[in-house]
Amino acid sequence: MKITYSLHKITNTDDFGFCPDDYSRFKFGDELIAKKFGTQLANGFIQDQLAKAPIKEQIVVVSSPYSFIPTATFAMKNHFVFALNRWLATNNLPVVQETKVHRTITYKEDYGELNAEERMRLIGNDSFHIDKMFLEGKTIVFLDDIRITGGHERMILKMTQEYDLTNDIYLLYYGELVNKDIHPNVENHLNYHSVKNIFDLEEIIKSGHFSVNTRIVKYILNYDPAAFSLFIQNQSRAFIDQLYNMALGNGYHTIGAYSSNLTVIKDYLINHNLKEIQYGN
Repeated sequence: MKITYSLHKITNTDDFGFCPDDYSRFKFGDELIAKKFGTQLANGFIQDQLAKAPIKEQIVVVSSPYSFIPTATFAMKNHFVFALNRWLATNNLPVVQETKVHRTITYKEDYGELNAEERMRLIGNDSFHIDKMFLEGKTIVFLDDIRITGGHERMILKMTQEYDLTNDIYLLYYGELVNKDIHPNVENHLNYHSVKNIFDLEEIIKSGHFSVNTRIVKYILNYDPAAFSLFIQNQSRAFIDQLYNMALGNGYHTIGAYSSNLTVIKDYLINHNLKEIQYGN
């Protein structure tokens, strides 16, 4: 059994069913919005699906595929699980388990601005991996923030076929583009609705509820070096450390477009460490 569920069906660009500014902030790491979206998606899924046909098997929730740095969906997933677990526990059902879909390829292109064909060409050579034995006898809930062309969904389903998974599968989305007359680059309209330049990230990063993800790391590393240098000077040591560690973990030091800004970060950290040694810290 395969069921697709989306909380918001996008039929026109005048009313998405959710706040575009919220969605943009969510995509760049606002954990408060991730909490709101995850809780709303869980409540909708419970009301529209589980309350009518409860899943008696063990549920395994799987966030969108990533390598080292999680996607924005990962933060939403956490709060989806919290809300879902409360309902499951109240109804004497097993609480959620989790696993991960591993992916092998990283790219600098902005997926949200591409059309359906370009998206499939970009991710078509990627490969997704999951722990089949862990999933035996369980219902899988694949979670993502938005479905635009279905490219990632096709890759997920291709993976389930390659692994010969016979599990019941739910594919859940906070939003889904159902009007095919709307160009897929509407996703970029949403992604950047609130973030117009690198300095718009300041409020999110310093809010006290920031959660790092692939989008914000790639966006910062790919930014104009002059503006990036001004931006990075105003960030905390903790954030710069995190940014550098995440970049290395995802192999971004091997991507030429990111090398200039990564060199600035590396030099900053080296100089900062030398100053700490000089002053006996």
